[in-house]
Amino acid sequence: MTAQQSTTITTRNPDAARRQPARRRWPFSPWHLLLLPVAVIFLVPFLEMIITSLEPAAEINKFPPSFFPRELTLDGYRRLFAQSDILHWLLNTVIVSASGITSHLVLCSLAGYGFARLRFPGRGLGFLAVLATIMIPAQLLMIPTYVMFAKLHIINSLGAAIVPWLASAFGIFLMRQFFMSLPREVEEAGMIDGCNRLQVFFRIVLPLARPALTTLAIFTLLGSWNDLVWPLIAINDPGSFTLQLGLSNFQGTRRTDWSLLMAGNVIATAPLLLLFLLAQRQFVATMASAGLKG
Repeated sequence: MTAQQSTTITTRNPDAARRQPARRRWPFSPWHLLLLPVAVIFLVPFLEMIITSLEPAAEINKFPPSFFPRELTLDGYRRLFAQSDILHWLLNTVIVSASGITSHLVLCSLAGYGFARLRFPGRGLGFLAVLATIMIPAQLLMIPTYVMFAKLHIINSLGAAIVPWLASAFGIFLMRQFFMSLPREVEEAGMIDGCNRLQVFFRIVLPLARPALTTLAIFTLLGSWNDLVWPLIAINDPGSFTLQLGLSNFQGTRRTDWSLLMAGNVIATAPLLLLFLLAQRQFVATMASAGLKG
C-alpha cells in the first residue's frame, strides 16, 4: 500500500485515525534537562551564603568543611544588628533606590516617548548623542562628576548617591524602543476623542508600557542598590552610608567574621531576589518583545 492510498483510507475512515496511538508528550521541555543543572550551579553560592550566615564560627572554620552543618544559629544576625548601623544603611539604600526608580520611570519614559513619537529638528542626532554616552566608560566620568558635585555642595551627602540615578541613556533607549513598537492607531484614537498629547501619554501609552516600566525599574534597582564604587568616592559621612558601602567599611575595620558578613549579604540580597520573583513575567515579556529590536 502506498503512502497516498494510506492517506486516502485514513481520510475516508476517521475512526481509524482516532484509533492510532497518540504521540507521547513529555511532561517537561527537553531544554529543562540542560537548564536544571545550570540553575543548580547558580543556586549553590546563594545556598552556601545562607548556610554560612547561620553557622557558628567553629563550624565555618572546620577543616575539611562540610556543606551541611550540624548546628545552626542566628548569632551572626544578632551581632550584625548589635555592632553595626545596618538598619540605617538599609534605609539610606531604600531612599536612593526609590528616588532613582521614580525618577527613571518619569524622565526616561517622557524622553523615550519624545524620541519615538514627536517630530522636532535634530531628533535623530539627539538620540544618537544619547546612545553615544552609553559607550563612555563610567570610570572616565567619575572625576568630572565629583568636581561638579563639589561645586554643587552635595559631596559627602546622600544626594551624591541619588543624583547619578535620576536618569540614564539606557533607560531612554529602552523606553524609546518599546514605544516604537506600539501601534500609532491607539494614540490617534485617543486624540480623536479629544485628548491632547500628554493625556494620551499618561492615560493610554503608559498603561500599555507596564512591562517596559517594570523592566526599567528592575534594572534601576539592581544598579542603585548594588552601587559601591561611586558612593565609596563621594561619601565619607557614616550617616550617609548606603548598605553596600556600610558593609564594605564594616568589614574593613575588623577581621573577617564570615557569619556576620554573610548575614549582611543575605539582608542585602533578599529584597532583590523577592522583587525579581514578583516581576519576572513582566521582565521576560519586555525582553522577548519587539520593542527591543533596532
